[in-house]
Amino acid sequence: MPNIAIIGTKDGWSSEKLADAAGKITGRRLLVEMNKVRLDLDSGAAWFGNTDLSKMDAMIIKKIGARYSPDLLDRLELLRFLEQRGVKIFSSPERILRVLDRLSCTVTLKAAGIPMPPTTITEDIDQALIAVGTYREAIIKPLYTSKARGMIVVQDDTDAKQQLENFQKENSFFYIQKKIHIGNQDLGLVFLGGEYLTTYARCKQENSWNTTIRSGGKYAPYDPPAEIIDLAKRAQDLFGLDFTCVDIAITPNGPYVFEVSAFGGFRGILEARDIDPANLLVEYVLERIGHDG
Repeated sequence: MPNIAIIGTKDGWSSEKLADAAGKITGRRLLVEMNKVRLDLDSGAAWFGNTDLSKMDAMIIKKIGARYSPDLLDRLELLRFLEQRGVKIFSSPERILRVLDRLSCTVTLKAAGIPMPPTTITEDIDQALIAVGTYREAIIKPLYTSKARGMIVVQDDTDAKQQLENFQKENSFFYIQKKIHIGNQDLGLVFLGGEYLTTYARCKQENSWNTTIRSGGKYAPYDPPAEIIDLAKRAQDLFGLDFTCVDIAITPNGPYVFEVSAFGGFRGILEARDIDPANLLVEYVLERIGHDG
């Protein structure tokens, strides 16, 4: 059986689950933490402990770090070097680079005509205040984040400038998005190898502005109409990821795409749909590298 390394985080639920699936199917379990990898550019070897990752038959990227940050881009560059030396990596580091930064992802989606909430980007507080005034109520998002971490809701009132100043202490850019009324849920549409797999809903608690599980949200099954699946496919096609989830909200003004996930979530698929994405992803990779599971 081929040697497959899982790029992830130790004790991370989805990383460990994917490593378990790879170990069960191939007979070897290897979970790689990128902050412990040594890349030798001259020899092309990439050492994780006593394992040279450049000799792997394939690598699957589940996570690059425990928290989203620009550091993850540098870790992806190490993997991009290995990919250019012939290691098969799923999803391609170069493709993940285009979607990991929220601004890069948004620019690609908007340029392709994908409907998104009204959005403003600026580094200037005065310009940010103008945007908040235009939107009346806005969500300010870090460029590198997941599960709504670091996001704040700002209203057009006397506290807005102070909130923006506090936000800028940790973030150089303001990514400002008009707060959209999404009802009680938004959707995660899942794709494997560019093909639609399933959909789950994230249902929010009454006292929360977002639907994330961190804020008490719950997963539920959902069967979207064909036009929503088509929209999600158009969005994910722009990036060519092997496994991803497209976040969509259906609103009175039509559907909005919030983002295409760099890594895709596992838990919602398993809990809402009773589908094991880890096994599916490993089997998918085995097919792509010419091995049967």
